[in-house]
Amino acid sequence: MRRRTGAALLLAIMLIGSAAAANYIFERSVIKGVGYRSHELVGQTAQGYAGQKFAERISGSGNFDDRTEFELDVSGNYINFTQDASFDYFPVSYQTGTFDRKWTDKICVINYDAGAVVTESYTDAESLQKSTEVRTIGNDSARMTEVQLSSNVIGVAHIGWLSRETETNSKGRYVELGRSVEDLTGVFSIEKYIQLSNCSGNGTRVDWLPCF
Repeated sequence: MRRRTGAALLLAIMLIGSAAAANYIFERSVIKGVGYRSHELVGQTAQGYAGQKFAERISGSGNFDDRTEFELDVSGNYINFTQDASFDYFPVSYQTGTFDRKWTDKICVINYDAGAVVTESYTDAESLQKSTEVRTIGNDSARMTEVQLSSNVIGVAHIGWLSRETETNSKGRYVELGRSVEDLTGVFSIEKYIQLSNCSGNGTRVDWLPCF
């Protein structure tokens, strides 16, 4: 009887330990070729309107070369992302059909702990060369989103960031501290460094930081 009790206790401890274990994700990819590509990368350190969120969507036809690293740590509440990529548009035909779509590459980074959101978006791109680095973290020592990007694009570009207080004011609203919106159509070279940080405060379950 004691042995059964001890075994049951040990199993319970193991289950509790596994439930509290850290969740960690790391992916390194090198993808190059000619054809049609559709790609989605999504990660979050917490459910709902908390923690760090990251989403990227790529689609288009033609020539592409994409080198990406993605790291997510739930216990550390951080996300790291780096990408060096180039896309050149032209239609491609196979026996299964013809693919004719200009390139789209959209990234959205949300940091509920810092009250910060950054969006990097390229659409209808005939040519796109880009390098993007993302660092986002939210814990007792740091609540920060840092983005450095460099791109050359023929198409449409949208770069935006938004910073809000993580606690509501007396009227129940989140005070906006700052924003930047860059919308471009044509041929452009873009370089930006963005750092958004917050030393205190916590968000609520209301989605007050949509992709900007």
